[in-house]
Amino acid sequence: MSDAGRPISSVPKTPIAVPVSAGLLAAIVGFASSFAVVLAGLQAVGATPEQAASGLIALCAGQGVLMIVLAWRSRLPLSFAWSTPGAALLVSTGLPLGGFAEAVGAFLLAAVLIAIAGLWKRFGRAVEAIPASLASAMLAGVLLNLCLAPIRAVEAFPWQAAAIILTWAVTLRFARLYAVLAAVAAAAVVIPLSTPLPQGVFGAAWPVPVFVLPTFSVDSAIGIALPLFLVTMASQNIPGLAVLNANGYRAAASPLFVATGGTSIVTALFGGHMLNLAAITAALCAGPDAHPDPKKRYIASLTAGASYIVIALLAGIAAAFATASPPLLIQTVAGLALFASLAGAASSALSKSDEQVPAIVTFVTTASGLSLFGIGAAFWGLLAGGAMLAILKLRR
Repeated sequence: MSDAGRPISSVPKTPIAVPVSAGLLAAIVGFASSFAVVLAGLQAVGATPEQAASGLIALCAGQGVLMIVLAWRSRLPLSFAWSTPGAALLVSTGLPLGGFAEAVGAFLLAAVLIAIAGLWKRFGRAVEAIPASLASAMLAGVLLNLCLAPIRAVEAFPWQAAAIILTWAVTLRFARLYAVLAAVAAAAVVIPLSTPLPQGVFGAAWPVPVFVLPTFSVDSAIGIALPLFLVTMASQNIPGLAVLNANGYRAAASPLFVATGGTSIVTALFGGHMLNLAAITAALCAGPDAHPDPKKRYIASLTAGASYIVIALLAGIAAAFATASPPLLIQTVAGLALFASLAGAASSALSKSDEQVPAIVTFVTTASGLSLFGIGAAFWGLLAGGAMLAILKLRR
């Protein structure tokens, strides 16, 4: 029997500090492990340092509000996060013709698609019908470029990159959960030692939301919005539901998609790219370590949400440091944070022998950075892999 089905009488009494500490850990790990990816993604599609900081702040505040409101109302340990694979997608996509305003328009469209997936069940089922091997291969192709950053950094910044990578590797051996957090700490030490930060870099680090008036184009709708929607659904929302189910919680997917899509519409106007169900932090809040009593684990989510609100006030400092640092070293931390995601995506992409060739076609096309008619490689990768899969099925 799962923890969620355990009789209340058999659940030992546990101090409230246990779920509180679990929620605090979830927020710290969630932020520190991937904020560099978010900043790199936003800057790649044209965000100024102020707009990138605003996006990071909006995403922190948005997921904090989602956790507090929905966990309180449902009494379930619901966890939300920004789309880390989506941010990596932005890095591989690059600057749209209309600049950051056009990227924000694509963020809005992707958020609307998430909400539609919750409201229109037939549309949601159509998205789920995309072969998992192709979706995973597209994700792996998106992640590859950032995951190469640590190797490139060793050539450009030998001892600095080596110190960050070694710290990550040693911590991974003894405390896997804190490996990326340790890499962030190492970067915070070695970067100022090797590249003095500009004077007054933290002077404007207080959170200042920056409204971005969106513009729209067909190119960004197909090249950014659609792939962002697909990678978020395939690599974040669906695994997030799976984590909840594995811990004995049955949450209705439709309201969650509507909530994350609606909140993402708001955060997009301030530079944030996408919010979704969390997977790793969901495991921290929904697992037995958060509380022996499954009915009290929602306290961990409430704590994580409140922590993210506080982190939003401090996110400007992290953004100021990252934007004043050598981009390749920041991307090194981001790449290390995505190694596990790349491994999982590659494994899933190649899990079915009869779909391996279409998956590889999807992967290499996406990883190539191909851009046709202003549309990025992620879309063409999925299209090429789908066409290859259809050809192979016709042959049979």
